[in-house]
Amino acid sequence: MRRIPAELILALFLPAALLVAFPTHAASCAWSARMEEDEGGSVLMASVCGGSKGDAHLMLACFGKPVLSYDLGAAGGQLEPGISADFTFKAGGKSLTKKLDLEAMYNYFTAELSGPSDPLLALLRGKGEVTVAAGKYGMASFPLKGSGAAIGKVLAECGKGSGGEAD
Repeated sequence: MRRIPAELILALFLPAALLVAFPTHAASCAWSARMEEDEGGSVLMASVCGGSKGDAHLMLACFGKPVLSYDLGAAGGQLEPGISADFTFKAGGKSLTKKLDLEAMYNYFTAELSGPSDPLLALLRGKGEVTVAAGKYGMASFPLKGSGAAIGKVLAECGKGSGGEAD
């Protein structure tokens, strides 16, 4: 029986082992705008994934006004209904703190924004990345590449009646 040289084994299996041990999220965590199902029907949503495992999400939809949602991913666990927290968003040397309330049905935090010129939307349309942090909920980073186009698509639909019912 022939013996396979150790160098060949390392050359073949090490790259595959590294991909499993250190998954990359950059390619899959890009901003997009697409129709998604909501309890009221289809809604246009801009979203991006991020965080250390790529399972946290920022989402923007329009329900009369823009609504930002932040899904903590696995780090959030099952949260208590009725809670809220102040989250700090940092990007491009700017920082903004916004109170987000837990949407118990979906287990993520949400905030209704003032409109297309909301300062948080301006921050999210920047370059580089945004970090979102709140004391006991930790911190997650999200890329901003493509955010302007995705957010712009959703905002263009605000007020056209395609984003569900306003409260």
